[in-house]
Amino acid sequence: MALYTGTATATGGRNGHVESSDGLLKFDLSIPKGMGGPGKDGTTNPEQLFAAGYAACFGSAVDAVGRMKKLDTTGAEVTCAVSIDKTDGGFQLAAALTVKLPALDKAEAEALLEAAHAMCPYSKATRGNIDVSLSVG
Repeated sequence: MALYTGTATATGGRNGHVESSDGLLKFDLSIPKGMGGPGKDGTTNPEQLFAAGYAACFGSAVDAVGRMKKLDTTGAEVTCAVSIDKTDGGFQLAAALTVKLPALDKAEAEALLEAAHAMCPYSKATRGNIDVSLSVG
C-alpha cells in the first residue's frame, strides 16, 4: 500500500497547463526557446518540474544517509539540472545532481552522495533509464 500518492493533471501538453489535485500547484507551461518554442515569461516546463522534484527528494536522501552515518549535513544544498536531447528514437532525458555539503570534506561528501543515490526514490526510478551524474559542489 502506498504511503502517499501525488496527483497532477496536464492539459495542452508542453504549451498547456498543469495542476495538482489539491490545487496547490498551478503552472502554465510553454516549450523553452532552446527547443524551438515560445518560452513564454512566467511559465515552466516538464524538465524544470522534474528537476525540482528530484532535487528535493535527493536532498531528503542526503539528510537520511547523513543521520545514519552520523555525518553533518547542515547547509546541504542540492541542484538538479535536467536536460532533454534528441535521439534516433525521439527524445532522451539526463540529470546532473550537484550537492553542496559545507561541513564535509570531498571524500566524505562523495561517499554520502553515492549512498543517497542508492536510497533516493527518484534515483531508483531513473537508474538504467537515463544518465544521472553526481558531483560535489
